[in-house]
Amino acid sequence: MLSDDVTRYVALYRRLGRSFAEQSRTLHLYARFAEAQGDSHVRIARIHDWCATASSPNRARTCYDAVRRLGAFLNAEDPRHELPPAGAFGRGKRPRPAPHLLEPGQIRDILRAALDLGPNGSISPYTFHYLYGLLATTGMRISEALALQAGDFGPDGLTIRHGKFGKSRLLPIHASTRAALAEYTVIRRGMRASGDDFFVLRSGRAPSKVRAHAVFVEIARNLGIRPQAPRSPGPRLHDLRHSFAVRSLEACLHDREAVAHHMAGLSTYLGHASMAHTYWYLEATPVLMHSIAAAGEQLFAEGRA
Repeated sequence: MLSDDVTRYVALYRRLGRSFAEQSRTLHLYARFAEAQGDSHVRIARIHDWCATASSPNRARTCYDAVRRLGAFLNAEDPRHELPPAGAFGRGKRPRPAPHLLEPGQIRDILRAALDLGPNGSISPYTFHYLYGLLATTGMRISEALALQAGDFGPDGLTIRHGKFGKSRLLPIHASTRAALAEYTVIRRGMRASGDDFFVLRSGRAPSKVRAHAVFVEIARNLGIRPQAPRSPGPRLHDLRHSFAVRSLEACLHDREAVAHHMAGLSTYLGHASMAHTYWYLEATPVLMHSIAAAGEQLFAEGRA
């Protein structure tokens, strides 16, 4: 059955260190659709029918590409699986959304508002308060923060065991961040909040990424930081990471050599697979771009450009 083939395919990638969560969900949705039509092998026409139900062209392209890679894998084993052609739903790349840089005052307001969340007397308000604070002060990915276990907070910092592409790293943290996390563990203990995850809700488990995002958006809307209209652009939870990275680079604003050295350290700290991903932050704020432009004009005036 196609579902069994998908399970085997996903297991292969996970043995290679990939979480493959979103791809797994997408492929299992396709398999259920195809099996409902009586398919036991990959069929190009069926893939087109399924992708045509996607919510947007970008989503259709993502789904098609995921199933195409599955088809290529299965076709190598059994030619009865049809091999979908490349680019049938376009080759466009989804543009990276522009970051919304949060001011320190806005971040403080968000953290204060998290403490006013319900239900009263539960660990949840404290969890979101300290979770968002950790993201703002370290630039961690939300997936990394939610994957933290109680034993990952130690004297040397935080051990990130589930970084992107399966990479792990030790994350040094500022003394104030260390004190805040220690405070959260005391609150957890006092409220008898159990569970192996570092950040927990009443269930004893960490909140899901969807829940963490939804709570952040609700707080941002209530504070007027994000528009109330559904699907309107505005700060996202990931912008805490963006804001940390950009403010960190701005601290080296007047020393280009310091920026270059800081960039290498920041890339490692953020867990980027390539320095190119860190260079993107140079374009993220007019302040940095003004400094870069001024330096370029000076080099041109000196005849060195």
